Amino acid sequence: MPDQAFDRIQALQPPAAINLADVVKTKPQFAPITPRWITRFLEFKGIDNGIYRINRVVETGTPLDVLCSKDSPMTNEIPQGFVDYAETPRELLMKGISTIINVDTRVQDLYSKPFNQTEEQIALAVESLKERQESQLVNDPDYGLLICAAPHMRTKTLAGPPTPDDLDELLSLVWKEPTFFLAHPRALAAFERECTKRGVPPVTKEINGGNFIVWRGVPIVPTDKLFVDGEKYPKGKGGKTSIMLVRTGENKRGAIGLYQKGVPNDMARGMSLRFRGINDHGVSSYLLTVYCAAAVLADDAVAVLEDVDVGQY
Repeated sequence: MPDQAFDRIQALQPPAAINLADVVKTKPQFAPITPRWITRFLEFKGIDNGIYRINRVVETGTPLDVLCSKDSPMTNEIPQGFVDYAETPRELLMKGISTIINVDTRVQDLYSKPFNQTEEQIALAVESLKERQESQLVNDPDYGLLICAAPHMRTKTLAGPPTPDDLDELLSLVWKEPTFFLAHPRALAAFERECTKRGVPPVTKEINGGNFIVWRGVPIVPTDKLFVDGEKYPKGKGGKTSIMLVRTGENKRGAIGLYQKGVPNDMARGMSLRFRGINDHGVSSYLLTVYCAAAVLADDAVAVLEDVDVGQY
């Protein structure tokens, strides 16, 4: 709507004056970018050759019986045995996620002030690839944490919505130094509603630069990589999802992320950027690849709460 105050006087009008004014611009804003808390909480290990072998001891109860007696050891037979290893350990092969970025050299030459067009294109591609990497750490059919959870480490909700009892059940499964829960924001909201209904609102704590809901001292990390009815952004209020509890760390026999060390032209952890050349139309091309995988070192490192209903109010 025209400014009526300016219409009543003989003076330069704003629409024309704006043509002489400087414009403050932002860098390209990429809405799907998330904090990617999973890659911050999960411990990572770099490997040299793209293969990670998980050697496990054959689990048959206590590996060795220990002689405990007040009698003289000379009058007792010392038990004998050995700790056996699995003969066919699982080997994880590093997977690559790639994309190609094309930039018209004329666009780069003419329109790169104040922001370099090539750098901005690559920066957005890097963010997109990191989002895909985090999603694969959860959902990849070969190594995703959600897929690799053992059958006996899976449980279902008691009544549909996620209750304090359900999260306590997860803690009973991953009871050895649990590190963090993972939940879709809608699942987290459903859990908070249940806590409020019971009069036991969970506390909030600052961890790794963010504020997180904490249950029994374990942070609940929000992520859109645990889908609701197979979708990141469900349209309706209802839907089913899962909540995970993870112990991380190689020394703790937990779940860890893997990345390839020493990739050429590294842009980030395990990420490589290669210039592919300029074609006959003056378009420069770049290949961006990230190598990643995840490993669950012991079955009791990951537990999953299934059939979590997020739509009950």
